[in-house]
Amino acid sequence: MHFKSVTRIEEIVNSNTKEFRELFYRIYSIRSCVGELILPKKIEKWAREKFGNCEKQKIVRLTNKISGESTLFNELRAKRPFDAKSDFSIKVEDCAFCDPENRTPSDTFGRVIGKHCLTASNIAKYDCIHAVVVFKEHDPFVRSKEVIEDIFSVTQKWINKANKNNPTAKYPFFMWNCLWKAGASIVHGHAQILLSEEMYSKPLQFRRIRDEYKIKYSSDYLEDISYIHETLGLGKKYGNVKVLAYLTPIKEKEILMISDDFMSLADPLHKVLNAYYSMGVKSFNVAVYMPPIDEKDLYILRIVDRGNISNKTSDIGGMELYAGVSVVSSDPFVLARKLN
Repeated sequence: MHFKSVTRIEEIVNSNTKEFRELFYRIYSIRSCVGELILPKKIEKWAREKFGNCEKQKIVRLTNKISGESTLFNELRAKRPFDAKSDFSIKVEDCAFCDPENRTPSDTFGRVIGKHCLTASNIAKYDCIHAVVVFKEHDPFVRSKEVIEDIFSVTQKWINKANKNNPTAKYPFFMWNCLWKAGASIVHGHAQILLSEEMYSKPLQFRRIRDEYKIKYSSDYLEDISYIHETLGLGKKYGNVKVLAYLTPIKEKEILMISDDFMSLADPLHKVLNAYYSMGVKSFNVAVYMPPIDEKDLYILRIVDRGNISNKTSDIGGMELYAGVSVVSSDPFVLARKLN
């Protein structure tokens, strides 16, 4: 069977209908080139065993012209298997999060306590209203739909409580950093919730993109990118949630979910996490762009693999930080097959 690959994206797109091609190229641009090199005799055998035929490498750059997101895919890297599983211990001596009611601060308006998690006030805050959702189980690898539903339920209750305490703060933001590669300083499973008086930059940028696209094309941006992903076999509906193996990922194996209901994201997230674990993913970031309080709008969830936890090198480098282009080794088409 001949599987689709991101390195053949131009051929795949151009084999579709004229209507689809026009919509795709309205949003995306494709550039491909061949990177060439000469191997010294001394490393020739090693290089061919490790990378195959690497003297000529097809590189594809996909750019979302609307959002500005741009990703470089290397054919040679895309053919490699998903990261190998690595063993490590999640046991921690004297874990404060294992006794959160006694060893973590509470917000001035109190805690929210659920069946599987509870809130604590972040002792080193990102912003003025910032809580940690501490999971009752130490294991950071949550596999249960029920636990994720409880995390989301506690999050929603905390947002309402925090807003009641400070009605001028109406912009919530949820994120979950798993392990040190994702920026977490504590192994014990936990997520973060913030409530701000102004929207954070990325969610604000996303909202402006949608508004401007609507004005320019009289069409819905998220509906259009969902249609593109679904047509290419990179997206599917799960209940009322759209799940996309994202065409311009910020890093490895990025998934984007779209829903009009926060709680409905719990089940597909638990399924994606279990697929991640089966691929050897140990460290990840989850973020949810949430509508302002008292405003009905979509919830946008993004989840990304942060790489092998035993690798000392960072997955984010100068290209991502300063060139504004992500360099990615995972193929969205391979990711979609793994998720299915």
